[in-house]
Amino acid sequence: MLDNDNQSKESLKKVQPSKEDIKSRLTDIQFEVTQNNATEPPFRNEYWDNKRQGIYVDIVSGEPLFSSLDKFDSGCGWPSFTKPLHNEGMKELTDRSHGMIRTEVRSKQGDSHLGHVFNDGPAPNGLRYCINSAALRFIPKEELEKEGYGQYLAYFQ
Repeated sequence: MLDNDNQSKESLKKVQPSKEDIKSRLTDIQFEVTQNNATEPPFRNEYWDNKRQGIYVDIVSGEPLFSSLDKFDSGCGWPSFTKPLHNEGMKELTDRSHGMIRTEVRSKQGDSHLGHVFNDGPAPNGLRYCINSAALRFIPKEELEKEGYGQYLAYFQ
């Protein structure tokens, strides 16, 4: 039998699902975006003009990523945010694809490709997280508790 310390350490280990498991749970565009670094079309995606209050979570892992309070209309056709909910929930990598140098943003737990972050956003930090809707699931404020994200209700008080 494991002691409590070992049980705690074991419960903290994250098992990454297989690509086959992920593919079976996602639409084709969700899989291509999150697993193969694709980009969905601008202005023809689910959340680019969503104005409801709530949070956006990783479609693969469910980890909380962004709040609607930090969302703004950048005119680019994808959901744009000034900052993530938690800085430690993101990984930033240099992306040299398509003849450009950009900063790719990935979720930490799910390792999902989310989009890119640019230095052309509004004050106070000047950042624009340009994120693919296909990488996100929106949890409306009214459903946060029911969906297991009740701790984020305080953001909307």
